[in-house]
Amino acid sequence: MKIGCIGGGYVGLTVSVCLAELGNDVICVDIDENRINDLNNGKIPIYEPGLDDMLDRNFKEKRISFTTDVKRAVESSDVIFIAVGTPMG
Repeated sequence: MKIGCIGGGYVGLTVSVCLAELGNDVICVDIDENRINDLNNGKIPIYEPGLDDMLDRNFKEKRISFTTDVKRAVESSDVIFIAVGTPMG
């Protein structure tokens, strides 16, 4: 399945990598260009045991990609997972 994940923070990144590990094609989108550039270069901004190995494996297998282009992510996905912060109040 092709899955788009809006948000590349802790929840979005972890979910995206796990969904790719299950064999899905995942495109993770975030508005932070620096975060996306880091992820595309193998730099993970969070720590979760085993996440770096899973990300590396799935990135090499082309099951996960990262972009700032929301339109591309949405148009190329069967399902969208939204993982962005929700302001209180």
